[in-house]
Amino acid sequence: MKFPMLSRVFAELLKALAIAKKDACMYYFQPQSFMMGILFPAAMFFSFSVGRNLPAEVVIPGIMAVTILFSSSSIGPLAVPMERRTKTYERMIVAPISPLSIVFGEICAGIAFGVVIACLPLAIGLIFFGVSAQNLPILIASTVLVAFEFSAMGVMFSAVPTENPANAMMLVNLVRLPLIFVSGIFVTAAEMGVFGWITWLSPLTYGADLFRSAVSGRLYGLIPDVLGVVLFTVIFLALSVYLHERNRTAG
Repeated sequence: MKFPMLSRVFAELLKALAIAKKDACMYYFQPQSFMMGILFPAAMFFSFSVGRNLPAEVVIPGIMAVTILFSSSSIGPLAVPMERRTKTYERMIVAPISPLSIVFGEICAGIAFGVVIACLPLAIGLIFFGVSAQNLPILIASTVLVAFEFSAMGVMFSAVPTENPANAMMLVNLVRLPLIFVSGIFVTAAEMGVFGWITWLSPLTYGADLFRSAVSGRLYGLIPDVLGVVLFTVIFLALSVYLHERNRTAG
C-alpha cells in the first residue's frame, strides 16, 4: 500500500536536509559565524560574571544559553542575504520545494551549529569546573529544543530583504543583546525588583532555566519552561514562513 502524503513529506524533508547540508558546507566556517557564535557570547558572559563569585552550576548553564542564542541565530541572517547576493536564493524559491521546507532547511543548519557550539562550554564545565549533568536526557533534549527556537528566530530575521549580511545581523543583534540582560542570566528577576516580570517575556529565560534544571537536577519548573520554549518556537517558525513567503510572492 502506498502513502502519497507520507512520501511527499519524506521528499520535502530530504530537500530541507539538502538545504541544511549546503548551509553547513558554506557558512559554518565563516568568520562571522565563529565571532557571533563563540567569541562574542563568551566575552560578554565572562565580563559580567567574573568577580561575582557565581557557582559553576550557574555559570556554565548561563554560558550555554547565551552561546546557543548567538550561534543558532547567526546562520540564517548570514546565509540568506549572501544567497540573495549570489542569486542562488532566487533559484531556490522557484524550485519545486515548499516555503516551509526552505525555512526548515535553514533552521536545521542553525540547530546543528548551535548544538555543537553549546557543547563547548558544557565540556569546559565538565572537565575544569566539576559540573555534572544530573539529568542528561533533559539536557540533550533542551539543547536541541532551544537551538530550534533561536535558529527559527534567526531565520525569521533573515527575511529582511537585503543582500548584505551585516544589515540582517544588525537587526537580530538589536533583539539578542537586550535578551541576555532581561533573561535572569546576569541579573536575576529578584534583583530587578518591580521589573522582574520582564524576564518572563524573554525566550532566553526559559532556555536558560532548562539548562540550569538539567545541570542541577531540580526539575520543578520543567513543564512551564518547555511550554515557553515551544510557544516561542512556534511563533518564530510561523513568522519565518510567513515573511519568507511574502517576500517571495512580492518579488
